[in-house]
Amino acid sequence: MRAILALMMMMMMMALTLPAAGQDDAAPWQAVVSGQIGALHEQDGPRALSFASEGFRTQFAEQPEAFLIAVEASGYGPIVYSRSHSFGSFERVSASVVAQVVKFVGPDQSLYEALYQLGDEPGQGWRVLGVALRKAPGIGI
Repeated sequence: MRAILALMMMMMMMALTLPAAGQDDAAPWQAVVSGQIGALHEQDGPRALSFASEGFRTQFAEQPEAFLIAVEASGYGPIVYSRSHSFGSFERVSASVVAQVVKFVGPDQSLYEALYQLGDEPGQGWRVLGVALRKAPGIGI
């Protein structure tokens, strides 16, 4: 009986620690997303661009400040001027591609959800490949 109880307790403890381990696995690409959001908030084009994929870095290499203009002109103002963000679920699409949900409270307290696609680029680490943004129902606090 004690052995069964001890085994059950051990299984419960393992179950409680699994989500934390999953969060640690997501930390590298979540740090990239947070870094880019911070750079956008600070209007730092070169730094925001540094978190983007090679295609974006090549396209805006001569004018990294134009990256900020392009981001905002493409409808991503709710991210650029967001009040806060938090991470939702993620899914590994492949060994080097991840889809990460990010939730935002926009500048007008509207809620938004973004689906970030990130790629693990050789020699660069995780980089933002693209973002799909939609307005969500509700109001943020």
